Amino acid sequence: KFYYTMLTKEFIGLIVSGSGLSKKDAEQLLATTTAIMRENLMDGKAIQLQGLGTLEVKERKERTIVHPRTGERTIAPSKNQLVFKATANIKEELKKL
Repeated sequence: KFYYTMLTKEFIGLIVSGSGLSKKDAEQLLATTTAIMRENLMDGKAIQLQGLGTLEVKERKERTIVHPRTGERTIAPSKNQLVFKATANIKEELKKL
């Protein structure tokens, strides 16, 4: 399947057409929303978006990885990772695609 990546300007256009906001107000709304989400994620707070899912930062533990050709083992350090967990209804809809 081919998945299309929507550009920010297209997303703003959808906000404008769906809400009746001006383009400037829609841009400000999106900028404010993303800034608030980013700040809360960096503070370790999960963000639950009703009907869509939950965004949160989780720690990926240190692990051993093996190079497939040489067999050399190295340690991949732990790191923080942004994780999205979809709601059950979205998961069901995705199965039908």
